[in-house]
Amino acid sequence: MMQFVTQYFEFGRHRTTFRTETRAGIATFLTMAYIIIVNPAILEAAGLPREASITATILSAAFGTLLMGVYAKRPFAIAPYMGENAFIVFTVVKGLGFPWQTALGAIFLAGVIFTLLTVFRVRGWLANALPMSLKQSFAIGIGLFLTFIGLNQIGVVALGVPGAPVTLGALNQPTTLLALVGFLLTVWLLAKRVTGALIIGILATTALSVLVGVTPLPHALVSMPPSLMPVFAQLDIAGALTLQALPVVVIVFVMAFVDTIGTLLALSRRAGLLNAEGNLPEIEKPMLADALVNIFAPLVGTTTSGAFVESAVGIEEGGRSGFTAVVVALLFLCALFIAPLLTAIPLHATGVAMVAIGLLMVEPIATLDRHDLTEWIPALLTIVLMSFTFNIGVGMTAGLLLHPVLKVLSGRGREVRAPMWLLAGMSLVFYLVYPYR
Repeated sequence: MMQFVTQYFEFGRHRTTFRTETRAGIATFLTMAYIIIVNPAILEAAGLPREASITATILSAAFGTLLMGVYAKRPFAIAPYMGENAFIVFTVVKGLGFPWQTALGAIFLAGVIFTLLTVFRVRGWLANALPMSLKQSFAIGIGLFLTFIGLNQIGVVALGVPGAPVTLGALNQPTTLLALVGFLLTVWLLAKRVTGALIIGILATTALSVLVGVTPLPHALVSMPPSLMPVFAQLDIAGALTLQALPVVVIVFVMAFVDTIGTLLALSRRAGLLNAEGNLPEIEKPMLADALVNIFAPLVGTTTSGAFVESAVGIEEGGRSGFTAVVVALLFLCALFIAPLLTAIPLHATGVAMVAIGLLMVEPIATLDRHDLTEWIPALLTIVLMSFTFNIGVGMTAGLLLHPVLKVLSGRGREVRAPMWLLAGMSLVFYLVYPYR
């Protein structure tokens, strides 16, 4: 069995081992396990039963991640996107008044379009046409985005007041102090190149939080998974096909489309999987895994899913093959029965790992061409808007739109490849139909 795993996932070519890949999968899972609790809590505001959503979230993550590992053979985990779930709940359902069933129908339609575009290699064609500066900016922006989320989770950055959207958190809070201790431990271990530094940081912060009474122990270790039936196959495809719902389908499609491209390229860069041109070989395979999960997710009752940026934590632990994703998928299936245990890992503990890996992912900013403003400005706009709007898709579409326009205005339109104009057009449509409030 071990020999089959080693050969199938090409451990030799990736210069990795069974032990390393397993450790990487555990690290990724621990960092993203919060989605099991957070995603259903957000969806509940739209009327989806929380218990059923827990099961739907786990099944969606397990299906997509297993497909990513076994078929695409990449170390990327898949789960419902943070950001897209909030958009569905607070803009589509609460703001525009669509039933959650119609919102799931829109996600299903976007998934079908994803799949068709991937099968006909259109998505790979578009991804490979991106200029190097934007590819680099995606990695940097996602790193900054991860850092921002992590700082918020550990309490260093807090929501501010009008005129000052964010502010310094309460550093005297026990959870923040514990997280800062965990962060110092984690970065020290990373600097010493200690194997498993991120896992040690998460578990040490959790243990310390339990010891001082900040984090309670779970009341139970195992439980039966909640029934899926209240949300299973409840999507309303006919409702999503109406003229009124068309903008929702377009926005869901564009957001997930650019999110996937940016996340895959950013994670692949960190893992050293890109070729000399900055492209991911056989990118259609991970894209197809991402596309199919967006057909599966609304069927089981949850929102847009795709490659998770938290996969960077496992990559930093040495994960390079699809076996990392297989480990994550199996842990998600186990989570169907150990959800109470996972709640013992507090957000301020996983936030420690997210800040650490986010800071490491910002490293490529030194490679951006600061002397060519037609490259530098779109790249920098992409980077800052990912965090300032708290939306990876918004940052990417801004860069995709500005880059070719600025080239033309500078008299350098011939440098823009044809696929970039298609991406720019999609980005423009995104801003035209977005339901601003």
